[in-house]
Formats: sequence, C-alpha cells, structure tokens
Amino acid sequence: MNKVLYIIFISLFSLTVISCAKKSSDDSKTTTDNTTTTTSSVSFVAVGNSGTILTSSDNGTTWTSRTSGTTNNLRRVTYGNRLFVTGGGSGTLLTSTDGTSWTARTSGTTNILYGVTYGNSIFVIGGTSGTILTSTDGTTWTARTSETSMTLLGVTYGNGLFVTVGNTGTILTSTDGTSWTSRISGTTVNLENVIYKNELFMTVGVSGTILTSSDGISWTAKTSGTSQGLVGVTYGNGIFVTVGASGTILTSTDGTSWTARTTATSNNLLRVTYGNGLFVTVGKEGTILTSSDGISWTSRTSGTSNRLYGVTYSE
Repeated sequence: MNKVLYIIFISLFSLTVISCAKKSSDDSKTTTDNTTTTTSSVSFVAVGNSGTILTSSDNGTTWTSRTSGTTNNLRRVTYGNRLFVTGGGSGTLLTSTDGTSWTARTSGTTNILYGVTYGNSIFVIGGTSGTILTSTDGTTWTARTSETSMTLLGVTYGNGLFVTVGNTGTILTSTDGTSWTSRISGTTVNLENVIYKNELFMTVGVSGTILTSSDGISWTAKTSGTSQGLVGVTYGNGIFVTVGASGTILTSTDGTSWTARTTATSNNLLRVTYGNGLFVTVGKEGTILTSSDGISWTSRTSGTSNRLYGVTYSE
C-alpha cells in the first residue's frame, strides 16, 4: 500500500513540474514550440533630416542607423496595426513592419507631410496646405478635404475622434478621418503637436502654449510657466511630458500645473514618446534623451548630427 501511494505521489509531482515549465512570461514576449524559441524585442524608432532613421532594441540606450531609401527630411513617425509609418518632404511616405526595412509608398502629393497617427482602423497624416491623407493599410492613400489651407503639424485619435492641429491655432476634428470640422482654439499661435491620453486631449505650441480639452471641441488654455516654444507632448507613468526649444522639458500629473525639469542640453527638443517604462525625446543635432520618470534625463549617443524630428514606440 505504501509503495502504491509513493508511486502516485511521484507521478503527481512530475505532472506539476511539467505544467509549470510550459508557462511563459508576458514580459519576455517569448513563445515556445517543439522546435524553436523566438523572442521579440520592443523597439523605438526615430526619424529626421536627410532620410535619417534610427532604431533601438535595448530600451533607448543604443541606436542603430537604418537605410530609408530617401534623402528627404522625415518629419514624424507612428506605429499602428503592426506597421511603422513615417512621412516627410515632397510627399514622402515610408512603411515598415519591423523598423529595419522600409518601403516607399505613393502619397499622391508633393506637399510636406507632418503629423501621423493610427486609430479607428485607419492611418491619418497631415501636411502643408491643409493636406490630409488616409489609409486603411499604409499602402494606398486617399486625399481628404480639410477646408483649410493651413499647415497641419500634429494629429491624434482618442475617444472616437481624430484631432489635427496646425498653424495659426488651427484645430480640426473628425469622427471618420474623411469629413473635418474646424474648432475654435482661442489662440493664433502655431500648434505643433496633439495627443489624447488619460481621458484628455492636449495640444502644445509656440510661446509655451498648452491647451486641453475633454471632448476635442472646447479648448482651455493652461499656464505652462515658459515662453519657449513647445513642440512635443506625451503621457506615461502617470505624468504628461512636453518638450521644446532650448532643451525645455515640463511635466504635469494633471495637465494643469506644470514643473520645469533640468536637462543637460540646450538643443531644441522636437518630439517625445513613452513606451516600456521609458520616455524618449529627440531633437536638434541628433539629440536623444531618455528618462524613466520624466524628471531625470540621460543623454544617449545617436550616432548622427542630423536633426531628429520624430520618435515612436512599437507596442
């Protein structure tokens, strides 16, 4: 009898060990089959002057130059639906599934392309002369009527609404990316970037301008405490971070009260993003700074002196 119980115990223990061994960690993004083990790494992508594309697979510490196939300036970059999309000078549009190999797409315009986003199963990109293009796959693009001739510099999607911003305080909204409605911003300064995070739309611009909105329609000015131009804004780890001229970095937990942070650069910072527990900002002369909390920032070697205009994280 004791011998039988002992055999049963050993069998149950072995099954438990085997069962535990088959579990995998979500954090490592590792999948296992009978023959191979594949680990996918997170990736930041930065873009800039003269077709510059840089990628990082070690959480923003080291950066690798990639071949873009263009010498045109690349102004912005986003990631959505497992695809990177960047746009720039002369209507340049490039896409990539991995951030390493890039394919040129036909935009149908020679206007400079700026802000790009993905939402509601479509990509939307804005540009000079009120240009708005949309695409469901990043390959085929359709021009839309924006009803403005202003340059559109930033675009986001949130709460069922696309919002694009641009020169002279321009704000447009759309539920489908096709039909656009002008909104009153209350300012005439250029608005550089817009996001939707933490149930709040936020746009930043010239002369320290910060506007917020709960619905994308009615906008309220906030006091930033700086007269420097603000160009990039993001949200992560419970705080908003905005960046701009002369190395300006401001943080806020609520979008209303802002605190200036000290950095080791006086270069203009042009975009900022958040992913995998890290803020990354890029700017003039190849500047790249990273931070885990938005307060203390570390300079990284980009390997380029080209101006970096955009940065994104592949979720």
